[in-house]
Amino acid sequence: MKTRDDKFFSVRNTTRMALCIALICVSAYIAIPVPFMAPLTMQTFVMCLAALVLTPRQTAVVLVGYTVIGAVGLPVFAGGVGGLGIIFGPRGGFFIGFLLAYTLMSMLKGSEPSFARYALVGTLVSVPVTYLIATLWLTILFGDKFAGVVAAFMALVQYIPGDLIKAVAAGALGVSLNRRLRYL
Repeated sequence: MKTRDDKFFSVRNTTRMALCIALICVSAYIAIPVPFMAPLTMQTFVMCLAALVLTPRQTAVVLVGYTVIGAVGLPVFAGGVGGLGIIFGPRGGFFIGFLLAYTLMSMLKGSEPSFARYALVGTLVSVPVTYLIATLWLTILFGDKFAGVVAAFMALVQYIPGDLIKAVAAGALGVSLNRRLRYL
């Protein structure tokens, strides 16, 4: 028997998705500057968490919504910037990677909260998929000027340890949230 909560755009589901978009936007401002490219932010932590508490379809809507909000110029991306220049610049691969990685993560998280599974999916799916897409984007964008795939990956490697730690931390919080959200 279907309940009113089974509807994709129910008040409950829409509120969850809107809250996740808002948290992703705010997390862009929690940043540690790094020498080049995007600063290290809490966005990947929040995106992991969103993937763990939402359905795959809801996760995709949240990430597309976040990207559109930034693309129209609102300063919601890392470093407090926005606009199409960011989407089509060196950071652009991350937006594609986020959409694919976190939607896939949400698909693979399972139906029962499990820290081991959440941490595993976060570290073995979300991080590698995001960085693979970002590396391919940089390689396409810069071609020979950037000295190929290896150089593109080396530019991004500084972010991987932090993202792995954030994926595991999101797994721990995701288990707790999913157990509590089940009764709301």
